[in-house]
Amino acid sequence: MTEQHPRPAAVLWDMDGTLIDSEPYWIAAEMELARQFDAPWTHEDGLSLVGNPLTVSGQILKDRGVDLEVEQIVEHLLARVTESVRNHVPWQPDARALLERVVAAGIPCALVTMSYTRLANALVAQAPDAFAVVVTGDRVQRGKPDPEAFLTAARELGVDIERCVAIEDSPAGVASALASGARTIGVRRLTPIPARPELSRVASLARLTPDVLGEVAGGRRIDELGDEE
Repeated sequence: MTEQHPRPAAVLWDMDGTLIDSEPYWIAAEMELARQFDAPWTHEDGLSLVGNPLTVSGQILKDRGVDLEVEQIVEHLLARVTESVRNHVPWQPDARALLERVVAAGIPCALVTMSYTRLANALVAQAPDAFAVVVTGDRVQRGKPDPEAFLTAARELGVDIERCVAIEDSPAGVASALASGARTIGVRRLTPIPARPELSRVASLARLTPDVLGEVAGGRRIDELGDEE
């Protein structure tokens, strides 16, 4: 790291979509459950839930005709996706490479996800030395886009949130990270990331390095997506 752009106090990572390509697991589980109750559900419906708290997704499925309580819907989806991740962690290659570079540079990392602890643990088991703090959807009162999860991660790490870099892939996650005060990078995965003046946007994490993250923490803004909305 240079003196002009010191390293971030921490890097705060979203999980689903950002670190692992688990959204197909979630969408498949949702469609499977909807079919059991003859509830209308499409791939596009699944995409619309990306980044939401699980209870919000559960309520939407219930409103569509899944005749279970929200807690039962959440439990079903969580069990199916956790089983899938335990069988095969679908790492995003660019994210895994950047995570390894950040850890090697000695920068603290936190996992900040709206998935529940059971699923997060399935990932953490595959990267046991990567995350000093794990904040999950069942640990917070208000899920993304509320900033609580990111603020909790910074507090537990003992760092200033405004010196952290958050990496997200969904509009809800980006809104949460920005509201917390973290410098935020939105990576384009399944859903568009609308431009915002304070938001960095990248097509891939492959070109990011700890030095670049330090520059983002220092105020640099990157936008590789141009006019995409």
